[in-house]
Amino acid sequence: VQLQASGGGLVQAGDSLRLSCASSGPTFSGWQMAWFRQAPGKEREFLSKIFYTSGKIYYADSVKDRFTISRDKEDNTVYLLMNSLKPEDTAVYYCAAARSTGELLRDMDHWGKGTLVTVSS
Repeated sequence: VQLQASGGGLVQAGDSLRLSCASSGPTFSGWQMAWFRQAPGKEREFLSKIFYTSGKIYYADSVKDRFTISRDKEDNTVYLLMNSLKPEDTAVYYCAAARSTGELLRDMDHWGKGTLVTVSS
């Protein structure tokens, strides 16, 4: 299983950005796909997850009003649309896949390399 996150970049406060996580390997039926981020000097934090088969979605309270997760089953890709970006959203964003239902770091079975998002004020 390989995950590849992309779509990061330098944006201004208030802008939107869509991250993609392309996956390859066996079918993710029954799995959850999640997004995390890690800001400089901080721990990696959970943002959102989507159950690949059912489409059920969860968000961290800190982003639930601004971020939207979605998936394209045909392309095996999960997206994270981020609106109204703030400087404090600056971080490396990671996608991950898990067979369990948890959202802790240790629950994830596979991680993609991160993509850097920088939000200038």
